[in-house]
Amino acid sequence: MPTSSVTTTALADYDPIDPDGQQAAPVASSPTAETKENRPARGSEYAVLLRLVRQAGLLDRRLRYYVWKSAATAVAFAAGWAVFVMVGDSWWQLVVAAFLAVVFAQIAFLGHDAGHRQIFAGRRANYLFGVIAGNLGIGVSIGWWVSNHNRHHAHPNTEGSDPDVMGVLAHSGDRARTGKGIRRLIFRYQAWLFFPMLLLEAGSLHYASVRAVLRWAIPNRVWEAALLAAHAAGYLAAVFLVLSPGKALVFIAVHQGLFGFYMGCTFAPNHKGMEVLAEGESTDFLRRQVLTSRNVRGGRLVDAALGGLNYQIEHHLFPSMPRPNLRRAKPVVEQFCVELEVPYCETSVLDSYRQALSHLHAVGRLAGPQSSAVADSRPD
Repeated sequence: MPTSSVTTTALADYDPIDPDGQQAAPVASSPTAETKENRPARGSEYAVLLRLVRQAGLLDRRLRYYVWKSAATAVAFAAGWAVFVMVGDSWWQLVVAAFLAVVFAQIAFLGHDAGHRQIFAGRRANYLFGVIAGNLGIGVSIGWWVSNHNRHHAHPNTEGSDPDVMGVLAHSGDRARTGKGIRRLIFRYQAWLFFPMLLLEAGSLHYASVRAVLRWAIPNRVWEAALLAAHAAGYLAAVFLVLSPGKALVFIAVHQGLFGFYMGCTFAPNHKGMEVLAEGESTDFLRRQVLTSRNVRGGRLVDAALGGLNYQIEHHLFPSMPRPNLRRAKPVVEQFCVELEVPYCETSVLDSYRQALSHLHAVGRLAGPQSSAVADSRPD
């Protein structure tokens, strides 16, 4: 499929903080007033949707929402550590560790929104919020994360381009077949290993952050390194001053393990089991984002638990859209996709995991020494 003019504009203007750089794309009338024969050319389809969303005010900032959301999260963060001090050297601290794992994940969601410039209109304010939430709050470099994450947004589920599909797991049969040694073994049993490996996700995030501030030419590298060091020093001092060495190590393992597990569980439904694109495959921007993403239905509880990432299709189409507007954008985007006959995938939380694990299992079978089966890129 040839690359449309919308895709060319989108990628040329792709901003590390504000990826909605598609504003200059040509605008045509809404397909709701068009017949199939009179529908706009494919190159303008995303521009039509962008105009509908903008006219509905869905790209407007929601500062009041982020004020109370940030305040509530900050109160939970402070309360968790206050209880930690009051409980003292006790195994009951493992309950506190679980609570703080949830709070850390909520802080990560706020850092994610700041990284996409969903909170403030200006780049500097979002960056400052991001380094406070990410580097200082949870020990994850916002500079590294923005660079890594926006490569994913530009090329979701694309072999060789999306860092999220080039990690420890195989998402396509071609990659599974190339695995050797321990990597091949992981590929083979990746569906079974998936949830246990999520317990290491937080450690991976911390390691990648430290490596980035030491080796990458990220902006404000010294500033980011200082805040990461401040987080590590404060975190370790608090834990080892209150707990005995043995309990402190167990607390860290439980807290970081559950934090990573929670984060991994919020990422898993988004793209795993959806269409995987070959490196260099030409697909227009709208279809690339929609066909590789999956929404997870649910109420306000699911929205809060998944940090708004359950509206993955809308988020990928409009990365700078404030989190509370994603729910409102969903019917607009879904109807638009229906009229363009573009598949719009939405499922329940449990079924999203079933689809993801089924896909990983099918792909993993291709890493077996004698397997000749062909894994479907999308499970039924």
